[in-house]
Amino acid sequence: MTQAYPNATTSIQTRTQSGSGVDDADIAVVGAGVIGTACALELARQGYRVRVVDRDVPGMGASFGNAGHMATEQVFPIADTSLLMRIPGMLMDPTGPLRLDWRYLPRSIPWLMRVLWNLRASPYQASVAGIRALNEASLAAWKRLLTSIDKPWLLKHEGSLLVHESDATAGELAQAMARFTGQGVACESLDGERVRQLAPSLSERICGGLFFPETGHVIDPHQVVKDLAEAAEALGVRFTRAEVMAGQASDGGVRLQTSSGVLDVPRVLIAAGAHSASLVASMTGVRVPLDTERGYHLMLPREGDRLPMAVTSLERRFIMTPLAGGLRLAGTVEFAGLKRPAFMERAWRLRALADGLFSEPLDEAEATPWMGFRPSLPDSLPIIDRAGPEGRVWLAFGHHHLGLTQAAVTARLIGQFASSDQDGVAPGLPPLSPYRLSRFT
Repeated sequence: MTQAYPNATTSIQTRTQSGSGVDDADIAVVGAGVIGTACALELARQGYRVRVVDRDVPGMGASFGNAGHMATEQVFPIADTSLLMRIPGMLMDPTGPLRLDWRYLPRSIPWLMRVLWNLRASPYQASVAGIRALNEASLAAWKRLLTSIDKPWLLKHEGSLLVHESDATAGELAQAMARFTGQGVACESLDGERVRQLAPSLSERICGGLFFPETGHVIDPHQVVKDLAEAAEALGVRFTRAEVMAGQASDGGVRLQTSSGVLDVPRVLIAAGAHSASLVASMTGVRVPLDTERGYHLMLPREGDRLPMAVTSLERRFIMTPLAGGLRLAGTVEFAGLKRPAFMERAWRLRALADGLFSEPLDEAEATPWMGFRPSLPDSLPIIDRAGPEGRVWLAFGHHHLGLTQAAVTARLIGQFASSDQDGVAPGLPPLSPYRLSRFT
C-alpha cells in the first residue's frame, strides 16, 4: 500500500483562496506527456490530489512519436567537438541527419555557444556522469512502474544493436565501443554473422556491430502513456484539456492562467517539455536556455515483425524500432524552433536511409510521417528540482532525446519531493545535484 504524503492536510489548508479558480488539487501538473503522466501517477500514490493540464490528451506530444527505444546506452551529450565544423553542412542540407534552419540561426546562436562551452572537459564529464546516473536507474524504474499497473509486457528488455556496413568504419565502431565501455555501458562486439543471428532480416552488407544487452524498447510509446494515465485516473488524478498560458507563484500558492480560466493550487509541477521555459521564467525568475530538437519519424505499419529489437545504423545515423503498430524509422534532428511548420521531407528521407539494410525491401505501403519537439538544454541534462516561493514550483523537463528512457526514474525522483520535506533520495536513485535549476542562475 502506498504511504500518503505526510503533509497533505497542511498543503490543503494553505491553498490560495483568492480568485474564482480555486481547485481542490494539491498539485497541478502542466504537461501530459510520458514524464508528466508518470509523475502524476507517482504523486497520486504519495497521497496527493493531482490535476494534469495539457491542451492535448495524454501522450500526444513528443511522447507519441519517439523512437520507442530505451536508450540507456546513450550516456553522452547531444553534441561533441565536431559540432562547430558541421554547422555549414547543417545549413546547406535540408534533409541531412542534423539540420539547422538558417532562418533560425540568429536565435540559436546563444544556445549553440552554451553547448560549445559545455564541451570543455570538466562540464562535459559532469554531463556524462549526470546522464549515466539517470540511465543506469531507468530500466529498473520502468519495470517497477509498468509492473505496478499490470502492464510489464509493454517493455521488451531484449537489447539493441548498433551496426556498421563497411570495413572503413570498423575503427569508428571500435572507438565507440571503447567510449561506451569506458563509461560502464555493457556492450559486446559482434561480427556480421552474429548480428544476423540476432536480426535475421538484416542484409549481408552488415559487417558487424555492437550489442547492448541492458537496453530495450516499448512496443507502443503512446499506449504506455495512455495506460499510465488510466492508472492515474483510477487513483483520482484528473486530466483537463486546456492550454496553460501563464503562471504566478507566491508564498500563498500558485495561480495558472489557462485557456479555460484561472486555476489556483498550492503547487505546480512543470513537465511541459519544450514549452516549459516561459512558465519557469514567470514563476521562478530564471530564464533557462531551453531549445528544441525537432525529431521526425516514419512509421511503416506493415513491417512490425521485421526486427526483434531496435537497430541503429552507424553510418546512416538513424534507428529502426519494432512496435506493435509497425516499424518506426527515426533519428533525424532539426533545429528550427517551435513555430515553423514541419518539413516532412525529412521524415520521408528515412525510407532511403533504410535501403540496403535488409535482405528484402521494406513494405512502404500506408507509411505515415510525424514531427515532434524534444526539449534540449545545453548540457544535455534535464532539470529535476523544486524552486520558487516556498519550493512550490516543481520541475521535470529538458530530457532532450531521452524523455522516454528517463521518465520513470524522473517520476520516482519527483515522488521524493512528495514524501519528504527534504530533498533526500532513496537508495538506487541518483542524487539531484546535477539536475538543479540553480546551474542556470
